[in-house]
Amino acid sequence: MIFEMSFLTNGSLETVDVAKQLLGCLLVNEIKGAVTSGYIVETEAYLGVEDQACHSYNYKRTPRMEAMYEPAGTIYIYKMHTHHLLNVVTKEEGNPQAVLIRAVEPLEGSSVMAERRGKRGTELTNGPGKLTKAMGITMEEHGTSILEPALRIDASEKRVPLIIEESERIGIPNKGIWTHTPLRFTVKGNPYVSRRKGTSRVDNGWDAVLH
Repeated sequence: MIFEMSFLTNGSLETVDVAKQLLGCLLVNEIKGAVTSGYIVETEAYLGVEDQACHSYNYKRTPRMEAMYEPAGTIYIYKMHTHHLLNVVTKEEGNPQAVLIRAVEPLEGSSVMAERRGKRGTELTNGPGKLTKAMGITMEEHGTSILEPALRIDASEKRVPLIIEESERIGIPNKGIWTHTPLRFTVKGNPYVSRRKGTSRVDNGWDAVLH
């Protein structure tokens, strides 16, 4: 597993490439023995000090943002309204770039997710605040490593997208070129993608499972 996750923890890959490689990896959380998990189907890349939409733009630094300046694999969680949004740092210490995980396709614990969300079907996890509520992800995980329980990413049985679709990020107005730069990556056709266009594919966008 450590070898398979090196793309996320060694800090050598571009953040855009990490965002693409995370598609199909399994996001797992365990709370008091209740396991929930889902395959990542949507991500957004945030490119640090030059990216006007990134929290660390122009080297902005606050106590809450210290996690962004930690090494690759560090979890950075922030609150927007009542929602917790899950990000994973992608570069070496001091280079504050990250990937936002926007949606997952549930695998384990769908009944637990439904109880937490009061929803079923694609509404469970088809958005960044929805998936964190469904999976019980809170500020407690902020600053920890994405490779260590209870909240972790597992690539040991990674699914492969047939097509990775690129588009502009959601909710990024008035940021110049960064509003329209295609830094959102989705598994084309997967029904759990937020703001999905068109109808879902029969295969939900997956090609195969890598062992």
